[in-house]
Amino acid sequence: MKSTMTAVAVAAALGLAGGFAGEAQAADTNALKAEAVGVVKSFGGPLKKALGGAMKEGGPVNAISVCNEKAPAIATKAMTDSGWSVGRTSLKLRNPSNAPDAWELNVLNLFERQKAEGQSPATLAFGEVVETNGKKQFRFMKAIGTEAVCLHCHGKDIQPEVTAALDDLYPDDQARGFSEGDIRGAFTLIKDF
Repeated sequence: MKSTMTAVAVAAALGLAGGFAGEAQAADTNALKAEAVGVVKSFGGPLKKALGGAMKEGGPVNAISVCNEKAPAIATKAMTDSGWSVGRTSLKLRNPSNAPDAWELNVLNLFERQKAEGQSPATLAFGEVVETNGKKQFRFMKAIGTEAVCLHCHGKDIQPEVTAALDDLYPDDQARGFSEGDIRGAFTLIKDF
């Protein structure tokens, strides 16, 4: 009887400890999500500003060079400043080197289901701790919604000079045919533990 009571007490203590560990892990995950949102802003904010400036200076053709030339430098700065891996991906790729891996593909499809259920792309984000090749990582994605200005290069009715510039830089471009409010892709981040 004494050993049964001891086993119950140990199990209860382990259960409580597990509860505390679960709460700590949830708090850590929430902190990582908050940090990831900040990193997205440190990449997305400067990128959006550079695109807006390029649009004002020379229209959509000029803005294409921002995505092609400046976006990688902006991503590198965000990575250097934060220690996170930072990138973009999509179900409809412009740059094939941004192809989603299996985890990203699942999250992009999740975002599409959530949008179909009525959620705004602006609210769609997902993060979790995963194990990859024996290493723990926190992975996070934030949907990129299609705004009216995006349609100049990603919409259904793209001007011929824009089409020519895109075809020249991205011969396998699939990132066209979007409508305002669609999910154009997502920011994707990884932090190793």
